[in-house]
Amino acid sequence: MGVGRTRAVAVVGIEGTVVDIEADVSAGLPKFILGGLPDTACKQAPDRILAACANSDLKLSRQRITVNMSPADLPKQGSGFDVAIALAALAAGGDEVDTRVIRDVVHLGELGLDGTVRPLPGVLPAVLAAAAAGVRTVVVPEQNAREAALVSGVEVVPVRDLADLVVRYRCLARGKQPPPLPVIEPPSPSSRSLPDLRDVVGQPEARYAVEVAAAGGHHMAMIGPPGAGKTMIAERLPGILPALTEAEALEVTAIHSVLGQLEADVLVRHPPFVAPHHGTSLAAMVGGGSGRIRPGAVSRAHTGILFLDESSNGKCTSFSKEVTDEDDYEAAWRERTAGTGDTGGGLSGVYSDGAGHTSGRHAADLSVLAAVEVPQGQGGCDRASAP
Repeated sequence: MGVGRTRAVAVVGIEGTVVDIEADVSAGLPKFILGGLPDTACKQAPDRILAACANSDLKLSRQRITVNMSPADLPKQGSGFDVAIALAALAAGGDEVDTRVIRDVVHLGELGLDGTVRPLPGVLPAVLAAAAAGVRTVVVPEQNAREAALVSGVEVVPVRDLADLVVRYRCLARGKQPPPLPVIEPPSPSSRSLPDLRDVVGQPEARYAVEVAAAGGHHMAMIGPPGAGKTMIAERLPGILPALTEAEALEVTAIHSVLGQLEADVLVRHPPFVAPHHGTSLAAMVGGGSGRIRPGAVSRAHTGILFLDESSNGKCTSFSKEVTDEDDYEAAWRERTAGTGDTGGGLSGVYSDGAGHTSGRHAADLSVLAAVEVPQGQGGCDRASAP
C-alpha cells in the first residue's frame, strides 16, 4: 500500500484549475475522509464510490481512506471528481490500479451507483485547463467525448463505466494492449442559419449604422417607436460579423459548456447574440450565484452582441437608476443628435424622416434613430450616426 495519485480539474465560473487527487489507506476503523473544500455534491462522493466499486466487483480497502484534493484552499464544486477519487483510492489499496499509470492523467466524470460514468457540464473548459497545464491524456464520460475532442493536443479517452477503465489500466500496467476505445465521431458542422440583413425592408440608414458598428466593433444605440424594426435589425448583426477565430470559438463554446447549453457538441463558430429580458436581475446580467458560479448575459455575449432592449426607459432593473430612470432620456438624446438643447454639438450623419426622404437635421421625425460611437485617438471620440 502507498499513496494513490491522479488528477482532476476544478471549474470555477468558466476557468479551470488542475487538481491533484491523492489518497492514503491507513489502519483504523473503516472511514472515507474527503478534504480540500468540497461542496455538498462533492462530499457525497464517498457514498457513490463505495456503491460503484461494490457493484463493479472492485476491491476498495475497508480501512481508513483519506483523500486530499490539492490545492486544498480551492473550492471543489460538483460531482465531477468521482472517477479521480475512486481511482486514487483503488491505487492506494495497491491491488486494483497501479498509481504509475494514472498519476499524470486527468479524470472527469460522475459515478452512478452501478459504476457507470455519467456526463458533466463544463467538460470543455476543464480539458482546456488540462491542456494548458501540460496534461496529454484526459479521461471523460463517453457522452462528453466529442466536446473534449474539440481541444487539440490532448488524447481523449471516453469511458462508459468504472470497471472498463480499471481493466484498461491493468493492461497498461502489465504492458499489454488495452481494449479498443469507443470511436469518437467528429462533430458535424452546424446547420443553423443566421438571420439575414436582407430580410429588413426599408430603414437604409439604420442598416448602414449596423454595418458601421459591425465593421469597427463599435457600440450602437437605437431609438424608435415599437414595431419600427430595432430588434429585427439587431438580431441580424451576427450575420454580417466575421466568423470567430479558433481561440474565440473555444472561449465561447466553453461558456456554453459550463451552462449546459452546448448543442450537439459543435464548436460555436459565429458571434453569439444575447438579448436578456428588460427585467433581468443583476446576477443574471453579470453572473454569479449562491453556490456554483454561473456566467451571466454579459459572459454569454462574449465576442458577440449583447442586445439590451428597453434599457433607456427605466424598465431594465440591471442598471443604476441614474441611467435608466431619466424620464426625458430619449428627448435629450434626440436633442443631442440634432445639435440642440443644453448639450450642444450633435452627431454627424444622414437622418431620415421615416418616409424615405432625407434632410439635414430632422431628428425628431426619425422612424429609427441609431448612433454608432466611433472612438478616435485618446483625446475624445467622434460619432457616426444614422437613423
